[in-house]
Amino acid sequence: MRLGFTPEQEAFRREAADWLATQMHGPFAMLRNLKSHSAMADERRAWEKALAAAGWSVIGWPKAHGGRGASLAEQVIFAEEYARAGAPGRMSHIGIELAGPTLIHFGSDAQKARFLPPIARGEEYWAQGYSEPGAGSDLGNVRTRARLEGDEWVVDGHKIWTSLAQYADWIFVLARTEEGSRGPKGLSFLLLPIRQPGITLRPIRQMNGEAEFNETFFDGARTHRDNVVGGIGNGWQVAMGLLAFERGVGTLGQQMSFVAEFEAVVEAAKATGRNRDPIIRDRIARAYAGLKIMRYTALRTLSAGEGHSLSREAMTQKVYWANWHQALGELAMDILGEEALVSEEPGYAFPLLTNLYLSSRADTIYGGTNQIQRNIIAERGLGLPREPRGDAR
Repeated sequence: MRLGFTPEQEAFRREAADWLATQMHGPFAMLRNLKSHSAMADERRAWEKALAAAGWSVIGWPKAHGGRGASLAEQVIFAEEYARAGAPGRMSHIGIELAGPTLIHFGSDAQKARFLPPIARGEEYWAQGYSEPGAGSDLGNVRTRARLEGDEWVVDGHKIWTSLAQYADWIFVLARTEEGSRGPKGLSFLLLPIRQPGITLRPIRQMNGEAEFNETFFDGARTHRDNVVGGIGNGWQVAMGLLAFERGVGTLGQQMSFVAEFEAVVEAAKATGRNRDPIIRDRIARAYAGLKIMRYTALRTLSAGEGHSLSREAMTQKVYWANWHQALGELAMDILGEEALVSEEPGYAFPLLTNLYLSSRADTIYGGTNQIQRNIIAERGLGLPREPRGDAR
């Protein structure tokens, strides 16, 4: 595992950092350090187009599809500098990090030609249709159904926790296309235009006041029969490939935002005098050590090779960072005490550390609950016997 970078890679870092700093202190200063995932939508759309125009939007994609063909090290560097510059969360994240790589690997030539260019240009946005009520992390329980009628798929069902669907143009949906199938069999990976009469979105209001997530209802929603990725009935393979991309380079950028939150926690401890409490000091030290372990583990996992299947080490990352981040939020609340319950922000918006605590409560749920992730680690990573299922006879 390489922990350092070559002179050429450091030159790339300076190029990226200089461009990002110019933007975040210039035309896009209003977005600097923006923590909201749903505010200032027009400005964030403009930011996506600026990234694309300057060649920074999809640097990890092959050049043939509008990317730079950047090396893994360069992708890591850009993710780190992006977070360090205080640039906002990517409105196009699901298209760039999930839909795009999945189409590059599993899509047909026609699908690549249709969908990849507008993602790369920052013109079309995507949502993810995986989780359902009763089938959150357990995707094999998906009940949303699709049937062919002539040249169209007709989709009926209900998805939940659909991030930023209110801004999306398209949604990829894991749906059951084989009548009577159960578990991973009989699923297909479909692409649907989201702005159509057969799709209804209902925002989900979160504890921190935002509505980043949505419920998505499909009632006779339609898409062309060619908009199935990887072939009919192969949805499980495509879905698992997509989840491998989700555990990729973006985790390093996420960790840079964790660094900023950790530093804010330390400053709060100094400001309140809680840094003199030996128990608080011990918890801060443990948080710092955990952050370093997280970084080195991610670098080791990524340097082990790229692909569309999760390594055994990568299977542990979600549980690790989710638990670490929740503990950091709890530490912030213990440092601030009653001050954390009061806000002087307009509209009673929550300050950084209160928002950290509230938003981190979802970390062990979204992207795979800890319980499901531990089953994956045990069964697929360690080869242990499958856990007895509730329907076992």
